[in-house]
Amino acid sequence: MKSTRFHSLIGFLQDELAIPSASIDLAIRHHPDTANVLPMILWQYGLVTLEQLDRIFEWLETA
Repeated sequence: MKSTRFHSLIGFLQDELAIPSASIDLAIRHHPDTANVLPMILWQYGLVTLEQLDRIFEWLETA
């Protein structure tokens, strides 16, 4: 089962950054153990920009 923090991260990605669920699902499907590396996977696949990646890391630091 995924952690509460992981679910909060998913909520942040969808609500604050408007990352489509399909994009998040794609990253998770190709890398099932993504809890710690999801932001980098999204960036590597071109699903988030560097600015969005920076915001994700800022959120992770404060969450």
